[in-house]
Amino acid sequence: MRTRRTRVKICGITNAEDALAAVKAGADALGVVLTDGPRQVTLDEAAEALVPVPPFVARVGVFVDAEPAFVEEAARRLGLAALQFHGDESPRECADAPAPVVKAIHVREGGGMEADLAAYRGVAAAFLLDTFVRGTNGGTGVTFAWDELPPMPEWAPVIVAGGLTPVNVGAAIRSLLPFAVDVSSGVEERRRHKDHQKLRAFVAAVHAADSEVR
Repeated sequence: MRTRRTRVKICGITNAEDALAAVKAGADALGVVLTDGPRQVTLDEAAEALVPVPPFVARVGVFVDAEPAFVEEAARRLGLAALQFHGDESPRECADAPAPVVKAIHVREGGGMEADLAAYRGVAAAFLLDTFVRGTNGGTGVTFAWDELPPMPEWAPVIVAGGLTPVNVGAAIRSLLPFAVDVSSGVEERRRHKDHQKLRAFVAAVHAADSEVR
């Protein structure tokens, strides 16, 4: 019997209005993208966007092979509770990071990610499963085949991302029973701006799925 609920992270936050709406909808964590991409924000923009975030709602920074000094500065200035690494960061870099690391693992057709997971055992606080799309590091809005994944390791929490929406997140939860789900483009009105009704619908869909698998 499952006794815990699925946590919700809303990623790609670019402004304070969306951050507040995500908090009101019931998000457990908010992510800011601090690397190249359509939802990238500067440290100043991220700090302004995260102003409405209260205590006990986690602030997460998303990085891709960033310089350690920049990661340190971002963690300090933004009060980051976790660092989401989407690049080729080594286990040593994860172990030396200034906050717990969520290591992104890109799911490819044909599997073969077990070795990737094992390499980060003991240094990654959690793993984020995202869809492999050549030339990108995430935020593509593309799903992967949840029902074709091998059993996930019990020694680290698993977060599911990749093309989640209010319509399909329930199926992902029922299939994988993840620790958390992570959404960005699936709750947007337009790029860089969240649809506040979709935020509420997404969190509601997560809660509904949890009630089914308990």
